[in-house]
Amino acid sequence: MSEQGQPSFNIQRIYLKDLSLELPNAPKILLEQGQPQVDVQLNLHAEDVVEGLYEVTVTATVTAKVNDKVLFLVEAKQAGLFEIRNVPQDQMQPIIAIACPQIVYPYLRATVADVLNRTGFPPVHLTEVNFQAMYESQLQQAAEAANQALNS
Repeated sequence: MSEQGQPSFNIQRIYLKDLSLELPNAPKILLEQGQPQVDVQLNLHAEDVVEGLYEVTVTATVTAKVNDKVLFLVEAKQAGLFEIRNVPQDQMQPIIAIACPQIVYPYLRATVADVLNRTGFPPVHLTEVNFQAMYESQLQQAAEAANQALNS
């Protein structure tokens, strides 16, 4: 067990972990008329690397369709390596699920906008995300599921 000391939180590195861009129907789709329908999915993943070091990854999957045909598909995984030491266990999950993604997410937003801009399409600017509200919603859903399991 590590020696108790002052709590510490340090960003070791922010990096692009994975990037995929597909234009499966190009060039014909570029001639299609119509307003694209854009769908954005976000996911969060965290794992221990070694004691006191955590990788937090935020993934955005952006799909645009015109007339039910895929215009483009972008999947970007932006990650951060965080050193977190001497933090009480009950405070670790909020740090990993709220603080770390808030640091990583702006880099992810810039990556998605940049890669789409380079394709010749207008950039998609991902909306701001309230990771605290997302975390609290997940806690509430887990509590409700546990409550339903007990009542079944």
